[in-house]
Amino acid sequence: MRTSPGGTPAIDPPAVIRLPRQNPAVVFCAVEEGAVLLSTETETYYGLNVVGARVWSLLPPAHLTLEGLCSALGAEYPEADPDELQHDVIAVLDQLLESRLVLPA
Repeated sequence: MRTSPGGTPAIDPPAVIRLPRQNPAVVFCAVEEGAVLLSTETETYYGLNVVGARVWSLLPPAHLTLEGLCSALGAEYPEADPDELQHDVIAVLDQLLESRLVLPA
């Protein structure tokens, strides 16, 4: 643990989680219910609901960190619990990474 100049314990800031970036081999098409993604590498279609499509649109360069993306999304959905929102965003990002629709930061 670090100490501040006054000798009191200092808390390290939380780690900054950088966001993955959209895979350039993926085609995005917005639809009324959210979006459809086409991986041109695997020739597979994926569906996103409205919130999932919004997460996609908030990826870099719009936002570089998980905190920034969640803050922007939270402003659009103020009734959402911030911890639950972050948990759900991470779940979406994990699925996108697993399917290679996004590339690691």
